[in-house]
Amino acid sequence: MTDWPSTKAKKVLKALLRIGWRVKRKRGSHRVLERDGWPDYVWAFHDGVEIGPRMLARIAKRTGLGPEDL
Repeated sequence: MTDWPSTKAKKVLKALLRIGWRVKRKRGSHRVLERDGWPDYVWAFHDGVEIGPRMLARIAKRTGLGPEDL
């Protein structure tokens, strides 16, 4: 069983910004996020898209996001 619920991309992006990620640049629907001590992360989801548990786990691995941050 996973700790990750399905959630909207807009909510995940807000959580990433809350834990210290910043938008470095934006082009179309792609955003490049940056955070000190982490490699840049490309965010390519539209706000209304539902992100499932497996994808959330992948995002968490690259960004340090935790289930409690949502």
